[in-house]
Amino acid sequence: MAPKKTVALVQEDNSLGAQVHRLKRDAEAEIACEENLKFMRGLPDESMSLIVTSPPYNIGKPYEKRTSQEKYVEAQAACIAEAFRLLAPQGSICWQVGNHIDNGEVFPLDVLLYPLFKNHGLQLRNRIVWTFGHGLHCQKRFSGRHETILWFTKSEEYVFNLDPVRIPSKYPNKKHFKGPNKGELSSNPLGKNPSDVWDIPNVKSNHVEKTDHPCQFPVGLVERLVLALTNEGDSVLDPYLGVGSSAIAALKHGRHAYGCDLDKSYVDIAWERIHQLRAGTLRTRPMNKPVYDPHAK
Repeated sequence: MAPKKTVALVQEDNSLGAQVHRLKRDAEAEIACEENLKFMRGLPDESMSLIVTSPPYNIGKPYEKRTSQEKYVEAQAACIAEAFRLLAPQGSICWQVGNHIDNGEVFPLDVLLYPLFKNHGLQLRNRIVWTFGHGLHCQKRFSGRHETILWFTKSEEYVFNLDPVRIPSKYPNKKHFKGPNKGELSSNPLGKNPSDVWDIPNVKSNHVEKTDHPCQFPVGLVERLVLALTNEGDSVLDPYLGVGSSAIAALKHGRHAYGCDLDKSYVDIAWERIHQLRAGTLRTRPMNKPVYDPHAK
């Protein structure tokens, strides 16, 4: 009689941690659980076409150590200096930030950090306002419902592809009413420029992209930057990777993704999301999906 199989010895561990350990690789992604300056210093000069990130706001979230405003700005200055070194001549830096709150007083981080970018001669192309409908309700001031993205370029010549990120025109059938083009459509058939105010839901508990990260980047927000500011095959870096939304946005559109984070659990989730993307099972909110469509029903 054949011996019984020792099932316990051959069972496969299908836990998230085991899957990520086995599959922690991708031909177009380099992601590490590492301090960002160390990771960035291992990358070649001018190798990144886009550096896009959302650093901690120094407000005491689980993934950051609250410190003085001076030390926070000093740490940001070091990271921005490395970002400048890595940025390609026609590349862009997009720094998405909110507010630092100290004893009830608001300190807008885009205002505090702007001089750090100008110290390197970077040129501000847009101060994009990201607005969203949900968040904490304040008691002694109006509830915050927007953050900002500072978009800088290294030179006068930079990549900007508008057509891939156009949104539907409000009046697509509007026509010229006089002049040589009278009777012809006056709007671009591909849609209109999204402008510098973006209404994109933030990732809360019922969002299709929600993971264990408390302040997760929506993929659609980064997709718009990736498509507009890079070309296929370019490299995209996020030095505060979190759970990898920027890497997902880059890989979805044929770019190379680089990033790092100090929290191993977040890096593991980022890798798992990348593997789900490759398998076609990752759920993301469509980039230009309206926040509310009254005609959907």
